[in-house]
Amino acid sequence: MLVSLFKKLGLTFSLNDPQWGRGSQDDNNRQNQNNGGNGNKKPEDGPPDLDQLWRDFNQRVSRLFGKRGGGGSDNGDGNFNRGDIKGAGIGVGVIAVIVAFLWLASGFFIVQEGQTAVVMTFGKYSHTTLPGFNWRWPYPVQSHEIVNVSQVRTAEIGYRSNAKNKQLKEALMLTDDENIIDIQFAVQYKLKNAAEWLFNNRDQDETVRQVAETAIREIVGRSKMDFVLYEGREKVALDVGQLMQQILDRYKSGVQITNVTMQGVQPPEQVQAAFDDAVKAGQDRERQKNEGQAYANDVIPKASGAASRLLEEAEAYRSRIVANAEGDAARFKQVLDEYQKAPAVTRDRMYLETMQQIFTNTTKVMVDAKSGNNLLYLPLDKLIQQTDNANVAKPATAPAASAAPTLPGNDTVYPVDVQRDSRNRDARDSRDREVR
Repeated sequence: MLVSLFKKLGLTFSLNDPQWGRGSQDDNNRQNQNNGGNGNKKPEDGPPDLDQLWRDFNQRVSRLFGKRGGGGSDNGDGNFNRGDIKGAGIGVGVIAVIVAFLWLASGFFIVQEGQTAVVMTFGKYSHTTLPGFNWRWPYPVQSHEIVNVSQVRTAEIGYRSNAKNKQLKEALMLTDDENIIDIQFAVQYKLKNAAEWLFNNRDQDETVRQVAETAIREIVGRSKMDFVLYEGREKVALDVGQLMQQILDRYKSGVQITNVTMQGVQPPEQVQAAFDDAVKAGQDRERQKNEGQAYANDVIPKASGAASRLLEEAEAYRSRIVANAEGDAARFKQVLDEYQKAPAVTRDRMYLETMQQIFTNTTKVMVDAKSGNNLLYLPLDKLIQQTDNANVAKPATAPAASAAPTLPGNDTVYPVDVQRDSRNRDARDSRDREVR
């Protein structure tokens, strides 16, 4: 349609036109008339004249839009072609519609899943779009920028790409006990607000890195070196993440900290050997302390038990001695009362009891001294033992009343039962007296 329109308007610019640059056919006719009607004169051969090209271009532009001050184009005889003006208006309108359509169509854009688009009107934040097919006013009215909010970003502090590629200005920091420590760690974060991420900070990644460095220096500056190196590494990482989130929220950076990972925590390389020696010495000290504590835990309870046992035995011995003394004193008082009532009887009884105690604990041998023979009889305790053994071997019922055998020298030998009862009664009386 545009080609036919251009042909209708007379815009027949073509490189294959042999008359290109030599003016139109009307110009040639007018030139022939000016030359006296000699139409057989041919133009000079050679390259086109630049001035003639410029005049030809101006003529065609004038035909398209019409001459100034007139309602149509000049045909050379003073009449204006009003059809050219009408066709030019239609062509301009069609071109304007096509350009407007293309301009509006340039406002369509697609946002992938996990991303969001921030739309700006004349450079100012307007709104945020969801994933999918969206439209905005085309440039220069509105523009958009797509931000990946699902991507996990990483900020490395103290190193770059590899733990061996250290950045000492970031890694070296001072602890609370005035020791220098070398720390490398990584911070993982995501975006929770794309508009804040784009507009509230100029260099977002560098801002996160500086905030991480600030947080780690504050946490380490409040901690001891041994705590950071050993048992407190996880605690330090947790505190750094919390402090970073607080600072980034105050900056309205639109960042959500997801994880803080300690890559390396160690003393500076210049003092690493000395530090290792100090650590080994500390470990040896702890080992010896543990061994001493184990020995103390083994010896002290035993000593405490032995001391308690000795104290209990001493207390029991004291109680026994005191009780015996009190019993002897009470028995002596009772004997004294009886002695005051009957001194002779009491004296004989005391003598007999004393002799009974003495003979009870000694071996007795009977000798017939009155009849003058030197015959020795078995000891009574041996005789009693033999009789007991015989009674156990052959249990037999003894007569209810049997005469006690007599030994030479008018000594009477009592039966075994009588002797055993007498001995048991004497022992019981002795125990009673001891208790009293």
